[in-house]
Amino acid sequence: MPQFTVPDPTRRRFLAAGAALGVGALAAACGSSSDDTGPAAAPGGSGAPGGDGPWSFVDDRGKTVGTKARPKKIVAFVGTAAALHDYGIACTGVFGPTKTADGKPDVQAGDLDIGKLKVLGNTWGEFSLENYAALQPDLLVSATYDKDTLWYVPDDSKDKILAVAPSVALNVSGVPLTEPLRRHAELAAALGADPNAAKTLADKQRFEAAAETLRQAAKAAGGIKVMAASGSPDLFYVSTPAPSADLRYFAELGVDFVLPKNVDRQGYFESLSWEAVGTYQADVIILDNRSTALQPQGLAGKPTWRELPAVKAGQVVPWVSEPRYSYAGCAPLLEQLAATLQKARKLT
Repeated sequence: MPQFTVPDPTRRRFLAAGAALGVGALAAACGSSSDDTGPAAAPGGSGAPGGDGPWSFVDDRGKTVGTKARPKKIVAFVGTAAALHDYGIACTGVFGPTKTADGKPDVQAGDLDIGKLKVLGNTWGEFSLENYAALQPDLLVSATYDKDTLWYVPDDSKDKILAVAPSVALNVSGVPLTEPLRRHAELAAALGADPNAAKTLADKQRFEAAAETLRQAAKAAGGIKVMAASGSPDLFYVSTPAPSADLRYFAELGVDFVLPKNVDRQGYFESLSWEAVGTYQADVIILDNRSTALQPQGLAGKPTWRELPAVKAGQVVPWVSEPRYSYAGCAPLLEQLAATLQKARKLT
């Protein structure tokens, strides 16, 4: 999201933009395709060994996505590409926050070598349809928050984009973190990753150990209240756990979150003016670390922010609000939150 401003359904639309190329021209260049073609498959996907035969995968829209062979040219939302990379699956192109203003990898790029990827769009609403078609992709992959849209695929041009290649959507909303982790691992395996690779098994073991550490830390925290928040120049957002996979899972492990009372109609967060920032008190604030949200240095000029107990006590830590849904990407998040709770003081 280029700016964390007033959201519409499932916090999706912050800017609107589209590319303009005819579907017919794209079909001629790349061949048309359908998300509903191919043989039926189990959610884990199917395909001949080596990827030489028909391939299919049932995504989280309930669609069976089929191709004539295992996809090789994959284009994905940058966070999804980063998760697939952790399993050894390389993408050809990405879209979404990939580079910061100084050209460095965005936090959502994970361990991707962004210099080797075709970036089709770096901000909300950007997606070069022409460059996407030129890649002749076999598959498009992104997250979904509502099963009807693909994250960072612009509404204005989505029909033309989806005409180029089949698409896979992986749900990241309304379920605990373990569910998108499982589904990303299943997609990676369907695309050729070895689910029993030593690194994959070690990453999963680390995640499971981190979950138990967080459970114990939350139990011992003695009522430490945690606020999940994000700041923009005009508004302060306090998130509620249930819709967000990470927060939901943290709450299941016992983390005691501030629960805003007047959430948006989609149920994600409450928007507060900066004059009303003190509405909710917390002992710890986990602060949205995306480049599109204000960071502590950008919030320093807000007097009401400076007066929050957690800010005055230095108990503010980064929150990866759009996690990299791999065990390698998520284990450190649990470890960091556990360490924060272990050190935090009760303030409220």
